[in-house]
Amino acid sequence: MLLNALRDWYCPNCGLQDRTQGVVPNRYHQCPKLHGILAPMLPAGLRAKVTAHERPDYEGDALVQRDAEGRPIYMVETIRDEGSDAIVFPDTARVGVNT
Repeated sequence: MLLNALRDWYCPNCGLQDRTQGVVPNRYHQCPKLHGILAPMLPAGLRAKVTAHERPDYEGDALVQRDAEGRPIYMVETIRDEGSDAIVFPDTARVGVNT
């Protein structure tokens, strides 16, 4: 029965809706209202706020996640009445090879 269950999802920012079948613990999309950053979709009926946070520190020559406007984004946070969680985008490591 659970394998055939339908689950409805929505984005509180852009209004995108989706339906999945089976056991799907989460759903993400590139949200146009958050300038293309990967953001979670929420189960239908759950009220929450999803926000992208611009990197507050010096980025130097680090390879960081950027939104469509070129701003360095380090986190997308979901705030609910019972708490919050986040997707964190860490710097990408670089390796140099001397020949």
